[in-house]
Amino acid sequence: MREALRFDGKILSAKIFSRGGRWFVSVAVEIDAVNLAKKTGRHTGKQTGVDLGITDLITLSDGTKVKAPKPLKTKLKKLKRLSRQLSRKQKGSNNRAKAKAKLSRLHLQISNIRKDALHKLTTGLVNEYDVIAIENLNTRGMMQNRKLSRAISDLGFYEFKRQLVYKANQYGKTIKELDRWFPSSKTCSNCGHLLTKDELWGCPR
Repeated sequence: MREALRFDGKILSAKIFSRGGRWFVSVAVEIDAVNLAKKTGRHTGKQTGVDLGITDLITLSDGTKVKAPKPLKTKLKKLKRLSRQLSRKQKGSNNRAKAKAKLSRLHLQISNIRKDALHKLTTGLVNEYDVIAIENLNTRGMMQNRKLSRAISDLGFYEFKRQLVYKANQYGKTIKELDRWFPSSKTCSNCGHLLTKDELWGCPR
């Protein structure tokens, strides 16, 4: 293997697969979640609320905003160009196979950029906060909106939440899901005060 397993545990299975012209191995490991949380968790006593958005990927309850890399938007022209090139190649030809592989590599690159950014962001959040409140967005319903679907897919709302939840369990932190209309990023994480549009960020107490 290229690197050692990151966790102590019992290897249950391994799956080899190809994606974007590259080969990978996925290893399923059984671990003791309680002991892992003790090793990796660092309790700070801090809590925050997280709002997901299109312009800024997340807004925290202290006013901190984090923008997403939006790799699909950045690579969209190249993606369309490679798709057109693929459609013009004769089916079954070597040139079509090469064009398909090139397009697959670009899709993989876009996915890797997005996942890397989300991994760094979610790891930072669970390291910094013991309790994280996040709105329960209807992502599936939002994807039905043609104007929003591409942006939501590019931002990776579902992947952000998935990573945040499993890392919180791994680090022994708490995730609270709130109603999607609850103003989590406008509510002070220290005292619960709801900020008005005229107030500056900060605890009033």
